[in-house]
Amino acid sequence: MLFARPPATVIDAEDALPGRDTPVSVPEAHHVHGRPITPPWPDGHAVLVVGMGCFWGAERIYWSLDGVWTTFVGYAGGHTPNPTYREVCTGRTGHAEIAGVVYDPEVVGLGTLLGAFWEQHDPTQSMRQGNDVGTQYRSILLTTSDEQVTAAAASRDRYQARLRDAGVTAPITTTIEPLGEVYWAEAEHQQYLSKHPGGYCNHGFCQAAY
Repeated sequence: MLFARPPATVIDAEDALPGRDTPVSVPEAHHVHGRPITPPWPDGHAVLVVGMGCFWGAERIYWSLDGVWTTFVGYAGGHTPNPTYREVCTGRTGHAEIAGVVYDPEVVGLGTLLGAFWEQHDPTQSMRQGNDVGTQYRSILLTTSDEQVTAAAASRDRYQARLRDAGVTAPITTTIEPLGEVYWAEAEHQQYLSKHPGGYCNHGFCQAAY
């Protein structure tokens, strides 16, 4: 069952894999700039969590932005506690692959962060991103404040209009949800494309400017 074909819809909690009590081990320092990738975060900083397909490329987009203090990759939006990468890839944990973005709102605005999200993947694809198929690759914004909820919804409507102007008729399938539990991914996935610059990445400018 563990390696069965992933489901086409997010699995219900009662059908999810059991997981475990112990979190995976992660490095203390970010591979690019050396700052921590786990809390506590600096005072005055905020966290935005995005799912936009494979988390390797998503994380690289954000660690390159001015005002982003640190980034990490992990799993969120699902049910299984402390899942492994292989479990998430079965679709039987309910999680999406996510990138966590810790940023200074005095330096970078939500508009910039959300613009990168919309432009750098295809938010009209349901439960996939390109050739990556499965619920773990779904497009999702996981918010940590009322300000983020409002900004995310407005940015979705704005980008839907931009897509229509560009001749794209497909609706955005991105969900906007409050962030619940987030589980850090294994050490080998953290800042993967810094460690492997030629590694797989399916992100890039997609369809219309934000």
